[in-house]
Amino acid sequence: ELVAGNQVLIFLNRRGFAPTLMCHDCGWQALCPHCDTRLTVHQQPRRLHCHHCDHQRYVPQQCKACHSHELQALGLGTERSEEDLQALFPQVRVLRIDRDTTRRKNAMNDLVDEINTGRPCILVGTQMLAKGHHFPDVTLVAIIDADGGLFSADFRGPERMGQLITQVAGRAGRASKKGQVLLQSHHIDHPMIQSLMHEGYHRFARHLLRERQVANMPPYCYLALIKAEAIDGQLATAFLQQARDIAESLYPGNVTLQYLGPLPAIMERRGGRFRFQLQINASKRSQLRALLEPLSLQLEQLPIGRKVRWAIDVDPQDMS
Repeated sequence: ELVAGNQVLIFLNRRGFAPTLMCHDCGWQALCPHCDTRLTVHQQPRRLHCHHCDHQRYVPQQCKACHSHELQALGLGTERSEEDLQALFPQVRVLRIDRDTTRRKNAMNDLVDEINTGRPCILVGTQMLAKGHHFPDVTLVAIIDADGGLFSADFRGPERMGQLITQVAGRAGRASKKGQVLLQSHHIDHPMIQSLMHEGYHRFARHLLRERQVANMPPYCYLALIKAEAIDGQLATAFLQQARDIAESLYPGNVTLQYLGPLPAIMERRGGRFRFQLQINASKRSQLRALLEPLSLQLEQLPIGRKVRWAIDVDPQDMS
C-alpha cells in the first residue's frame, strides 16, 4: 500500500509505550497507589502514569520488591508501535495520534492537514481516529488487539468492541480507492469476532440482543445504579445497604423488580476512594420511576449520606 502511494492506519486503543512494568525475577508490577490498576509506561517524557487519576512517578531503575534491575516494559502501546514502525519503515513518515500528541493547541489540526496532503504515511492512533475523520488515501487499516471487550465485566463491553471495530474499519477505502482491513485477535475463533467479520454488524448486534434477553439486561429491562464512594469503603457499603433497605421497604424485590448489591464497582478503588454500587433491575420504566422518586428523597435525609459521594444513574452507559 505504501509503495503504491497510499496511507496505512494502525489502530491500537492503548496510549503510552507499554501497559505494564514488571520485574522479570519476582513478578512485581508497578501499580497505582490510588487506583486498582497498573501504571502505564511512557517514554516521552519517561515516566509511569495512571490514566485514571493522573498520578505520575519516575520509572524506577530497580524492582521495589527484590531490588533486581531486570525490569521489563510488557505489552504494546501507541508509543512503542510508533517506535517499532519507524524502525521498520525508516523512509516513511509515522504519525501518532492520541491524547499525548494532541495536547498542544492546534496539534490535531496540524496532523490532519499533513494526512490530507495525500503523501504516503503510517497513522498510529487510538479511538481518536475511529470516527469523524475522512482520509481518502487510507487504503489499509490494521486493528491490533481487537478483542479487548470480549471478556469485559461491563455487559456493554462486546457492544462497544463491535462498534469500535466497525468504525475503525470504515476508515479504509472511503473514497475512490479500495480498502482492506486486517484484524489481529487472540480469540479469532470466538463466535462474536466471527460474526462481526463474516456477517456484519447487524447480525452481530442481533446475537448480542439474544444474550441480553436471556440475561434480562437492557433493552429487555430498565436499569439503575446507585453509586457511592468514600475514602473509607465501609461507609460507602453501609450507605448502599441502607439504600437497599429503604428501597425494599418501599417496593420489595420480586420477579419484576430485582436488587443486586451492594457490590464493588468494576474498579473498586480509583483516585484513593473506594467505590461500590447497588443495581436495580425493573421490568417497566414506570416501576423504576415509582421507586426512585421517593427513594432519592429519603436518601438525601440520611446522615451517612453526607459522608459519602453518591449518585443515582438511570440507564447507565458505563458500569465501571
